[in-house]
Amino acid sequence: MDVDDYRSHSPYSDPRHHSSRLDAAPADLAGAAATARNVIVHYRAGGVDLTDARRGQVNLRWLDRILDADRSRFPLPLNAPRPAAERVAGCCRDHTLLTVAALRQHRVPARSRVGFASYFVAGWHHDHVLAEWWNGERWVWSDPELDPADDRPFDGYDIDPEAGHFDSAARVWQAYRAGRVDPDTYGVDPSLPFRGDWFIHDYVLLELAHRHKDEVLLWDRFGAMTEDLTGADLTLVDEIAALLLAADRGDTAAERELTRRYASDARLRPGATVRSLDPVTGVAADVDLPR
Repeated sequence: MDVDDYRSHSPYSDPRHHSSRLDAAPADLAGAAATARNVIVHYRAGGVDLTDARRGQVNLRWLDRILDADRSRFPLPLNAPRPAAERVAGCCRDHTLLTVAALRQHRVPARSRVGFASYFVAGWHHDHVLAEWWNGERWVWSDPELDPADDRPFDGYDIDPEAGHFDSAARVWQAYRAGRVDPDTYGVDPSLPFRGDWFIHDYVLLELAHRHKDEVLLWDRFGAMTEDLTGADLTLVDEIAALLLAADRGDTAAERELTRRYASDARLRPGATVRSLDPVTGVAADVDLPR
């Protein structure tokens, strides 16, 4: 895929009947990110008490359904202030999806990046999703969940890929395979069991899917994903991680090979159905994806 491929919507980012609302949203990264924070509150880290029914909104998946939930309470422009407790429950994936959608709506190339952030809890690397957008010269990493008014030692809207604030899943996988990182410090939260080598392995596949505009939920499972690396085809993920990193360096041949393999190898992409583990109830269910 090339830069222009990211100007158009995916089935996930398509606002459908909310297109006019997204037309009115800001076309710049800072404005789009502020809009996302205004519409969506993190279901765990947002500092608000949510009913189980509201927390279940994290499974809405498609942007038009997220905006349906918002519109049911706020028939207002997306940047009109909403009380935090009344925003749609979501997570980093959803903040990024709305940000990316607002940019794509204005033909700004944008995509989501899956990896791990080290700037929330010292010594821990949270699974996280960033927005990546093309500024006309280069791809820029930006975290829509970060308010620029917050005091941080780095620019959250232009995160240096080499600084270690956020690392792509592919980079973390390579570091793990080389014995340079402790995999048990990478996961959802220090208090939860969703962490470790298998978790990083699966996130490489999530990174690949998001790069190809299949912006699935972070708790969707498909293809070669596993909860135990025993018997897993580690070489497959080694190869995909290497291609992802080469593509990030501007290697167009690696980018083409990623696209070829994603299309031809069913182990690497979501199929018609994914297995989804609800983070609120802990219940796993098969979910049909085609719309």
